[in-house]
Amino acid sequence: MAIASGAARSGRSGPKERLGRLRLSLSSLGADTLLVSHLPNIRYLCGFSGSAGLLLIDASSATLFTDSRYTFQTREEVSGARVHICKGGVLRAVGEALGGRRGRTRLAYSASALTVAQKQALEALADKLVRWVQDDAVVEKLRAVKDADELSILTEAAQLISQVFVRIVEGCRPGLTELALAAEIEHEIKRRGGSGPSFETIVASGPRSAWAHARPTAKRLGRNELVVLDQGAILRGYCSDMTRTVFLGKASSKIRSLYQAVLDAQRAGKQAIRPGVTAGEVDRAARNTLKRARLDRHFTHSLGHGLGLEVHEMPRLAKSEETVLQEGMVLTVEPGVYLEGIGGIRIEDDVVVTAQGARDLTSAPRELLEL
Repeated sequence: MAIASGAARSGRSGPKERLGRLRLSLSSLGADTLLVSHLPNIRYLCGFSGSAGLLLIDASSATLFTDSRYTFQTREEVSGARVHICKGGVLRAVGEALGGRRGRTRLAYSASALTVAQKQALEALADKLVRWVQDDAVVEKLRAVKDADELSILTEAAQLISQVFVRIVEGCRPGLTELALAAEIEHEIKRRGGSGPSFETIVASGPRSAWAHARPTAKRLGRNELVVLDQGAILRGYCSDMTRTVFLGKASSKIRSLYQAVLDAQRAGKQAIRPGVTAGEVDRAARNTLKRARLDRHFTHSLGHGLGLEVHEMPRLAKSEETVLQEGMVLTVEPGVYLEGIGGIRIEDDVVVTAQGARDLTSAPRELLEL
């Protein structure tokens, strides 16, 4: 999949520039109007961070429809769009706006973000004056390539979570529960200025560390166990995502060998990243490294994903992904191996695609820590 954005946007861009780029895509969709219902997309396009709203965009205007809870908030946040505070409901106001237009509207929308019930309500209100077309993830494709302001915040968010790990790992010891350690991570995120975790913090120890997406429990960390810590912070709306694996005690040669294989796979993935390669090629570089170590069957998920206003964004680094990487994309690189009865090892960093290749944003130590 190609992401249409041209060269990397190294400069700064505000709502006016983002809306301008978006409008250039409308004709290729066969649409004259775009309905944006996914809240992170709305935030990206006009700055609104509330929990309820729809954004209607055409060739000459943009209107944010929201309710009276956000009257004062929109005055501070919203730029590039007119604000309509709806008294009879947001859906009703948007439907009436569409129904009140002259002629038939070709409306692009996201089937993954607008519910069936919402679409039916809009169709009823617009009195069949709308022809619906898929939006082809047009906003998400714009978001995939970050501008200078976004890269600055994402770098800070990555440094924040790196510092959190360095601080928290000092207290990672046998007897502490997974839940307590996760709570300390999330507290430290806020103490350092983050608004919260970018996902539910993962702390998984012993055999449970082989659960790639384990939730923390009341289990106590034990001696001679692997502990996977997957943590991320939200800073000014943007996410970081970093995983480190530590060992409580003196690691065996088996554990050291497994850890080195995962670290080698991560390095191979990072070295494959550059503008012009596909996401699938990057995944294969890491996976082939584990294959040479006869561990590829224990690598059970994709290599990584895009990062930005959401913790999972375009592009996805996976086997069959044909997205071409571009300068300015921010990605996670997170190979892992998971062995029943032994545990799991995952090492994850945030990187930005540059003309010279991948540049690390996270900086916490990557070597095996024996605590």
